[in-house]
Amino acid sequence: MAKKHDNELPYINHRRGLLTLSPLVVFFLVYVISSVSAGDFYKMPVTVAFLSATVWAFLVCRPGSMARKTEQFSRGAAHSNIMMMIWIFILAGAFAQSAKYTGAVDAMVNLTLYALPANMLLPGLFLAACLISLSIGTSVGTIVALMPVAAGLATGAGSSVALMAGAVVGGAFFGDNLSFISDTTIAATRTQGCAMKDKFRANFRIVLPAAILVFALYSVLGWDLQSTARNAPEHIWLVLPYILVLVTALCGMNVMRVLILGLAGTGVAALCLQSTNLMDWAGAMGKGITGMGELIIVTLLAAGVLELIRYNGGLTYIITHLCRHIHGRRGAELGIGAMTMLANFCTANNTVAIVAVGNIARRVAQRYGVSPTRAASLLDTFSCVAQAIIPYGAQLLMGAALAGIGSLQIIPYLFYPFCMCACALLFIACRRKQ
Repeated sequence: MAKKHDNELPYINHRRGLLTLSPLVVFFLVYVISSVSAGDFYKMPVTVAFLSATVWAFLVCRPGSMARKTEQFSRGAAHSNIMMMIWIFILAGAFAQSAKYTGAVDAMVNLTLYALPANMLLPGLFLAACLISLSIGTSVGTIVALMPVAAGLATGAGSSVALMAGAVVGGAFFGDNLSFISDTTIAATRTQGCAMKDKFRANFRIVLPAAILVFALYSVLGWDLQSTARNAPEHIWLVLPYILVLVTALCGMNVMRVLILGLAGTGVAALCLQSTNLMDWAGAMGKGITGMGELIIVTLLAAGVLELIRYNGGLTYIITHLCRHIHGRRGAELGIGAMTMLANFCTANNTVAIVAVGNIARRVAQRYGVSPTRAASLLDTFSCVAQAIIPYGAQLLMGAALAGIGSLQIIPYLFYPFCMCACALLFIACRRKQ
């Protein structure tokens, strides 16, 4: 029975499949069309857009009773992965605001502006995100560490905040895709049964050209930037909380422990500054936590809606109908990439998407002669592409919250994920027999 379950998925007709996926369409229609019509992406709150999608999901999705739907919705919202993200959001909000209050962010920004030529700030930020994410294996941790600095650099250098944010988010997915300790790498290699070092080599051939091209692009775009701070910052020791965060992150420490240490560092800074006190520092932390309220609500609503979609067969519908149109090795590789991206849109988590389609992808690869290494590489690459560009994913939501802009404003500047996708498609088109 288990073997049959692994090879076959229950048939879901087009009408039911499209109806199951329709809450995502409702979200995009409400949010994007309303925002475009108003000419302002702040006019339509993303919470209202997801609430509309939630109401629609309850109307069209099974099980029939309201109690069963509510139970399934709540199960998705309370998933351990979602709760872990929420704890990170809370700590990140507290750290970002307390670091800003004590002057750690401003000191780090001024030090960076002083140390680097202005025309290297943008490519330097992208390179820093690439190296940090490669070291720690998590895009969220990289964004938490760098985004407040990126927002400050944008102001200090007269650049677009969205452009700087795009450099951080894009670079964060370089390491998420490559690192040996990334959960996507672990999931991809385990589901396909290949060695991490082989998958790393296959991925490196895809992403290195993309990273070089994007670094060159950021160098061109940042060439005319002018720094407003050319003097050494006062109280340079204020950067220590940020240095502590970056060093512990690079050492591979868990992101929650990193943020707790960072908070402790800002507390020490508050004690050392005569112009601050612990009560004001605590007030800044509280402000940072409450400032994450909208992000937390969006995360819970999105997780609940996506769970209803998954539970009612939306993911199964995508996989089964894609598999029917696969022909030949290139078609199999394109199919693996497409089902991974679509699964990611339905789960908003690249690791979960890989696990969800991993067994099916492995059988498709075996049937059409795609090597396990190549299949794992495609799973990881396309999952990172999808995760980077969905406006309701944790990375864009977190990055937008820390930068003080909307997640959709960052998407046009995500040059690296789009370039990585193009390189992956070229990788498939120019495939060699393995």
